[in-house]
Amino acid sequence: MRVLLIVVATLWGVGAGLLLPRAAHRLSVDADEPWCDECPGGHPITGAFGGWVGRARCTDTTACGTYGPSTRAVAAVTALVCAALAAATGPRPEAVVWLLTAPVAVLLALVDRRVHRLPDVLTLPLAAATVALLGVAALLPTAAGSWPTALLGGLALGAAYFVLFLVNRAGMGFGDVKLALALGAALGWYGWPVLVTGAFAGLLYGAVYGMGLVVLRRAGRKSTIPLGPFMVGGALTGLLLGALAAG
Repeated sequence: MRVLLIVVATLWGVGAGLLLPRAAHRLSVDADEPWCDECPGGHPITGAFGGWVGRARCTDTTACGTYGPSTRAVAAVTALVCAALAAATGPRPEAVVWLLTAPVAVLLALVDRRVHRLPDVLTLPLAAATVALLGVAALLPTAAGSWPTALLGGLALGAAYFVLFLVNRAGMGFGDVKLALALGAALGWYGWPVLVTGAFAGLLYGAVYGMGLVVLRRAGRKSTIPLGPFMVGGALTGLLLGALAAG
């Protein structure tokens, strides 16, 4: 059963990852700008669902061709994330929650990496969906987590990031606070130790990356880095550890 779940999760990750590059390009704009509706060559973006899903490839292939994040790389990363979550969680209800929310988290990481922004159109629905879906999962007999702790975990991690935002507004955006709501709920599902582990791992990954840039002289001590990808990476670490411990 677990092997079948991993195979299905991998295929799901590949399929979902193939749909993300165009959305990543369109959402990668500054906060005061409308969503991008043109390719880098100035041609209108068209396609399924209003041109929001699919490969980032211009219809005028001779002038522009592909743009945005690599479709193959995004699909591979999403598939790897989904497969790892399925392998660690096994055939439990929360596995469906992780697989449904993982592509959104990957998309957020892509956008934040490109423009240092976590759009509300993704962070807030992700938080609401995570809490709601975990509430449904908690009703099933084989669930291995706690919905009340997930709810409190989202509030706790969101509050912690809000304090960090107030202390260091130059180095942290309010989008990080909103993302923390969803990640905190997911981590809190497996309990407070997992929440602390995932939250700490995200900050540690970001700190190591930032120090690496300073050592390589690719950034200064006051340079800002996108924290979203590392928050997502830390949450993934926590979820994998929590799921394995619960199994």
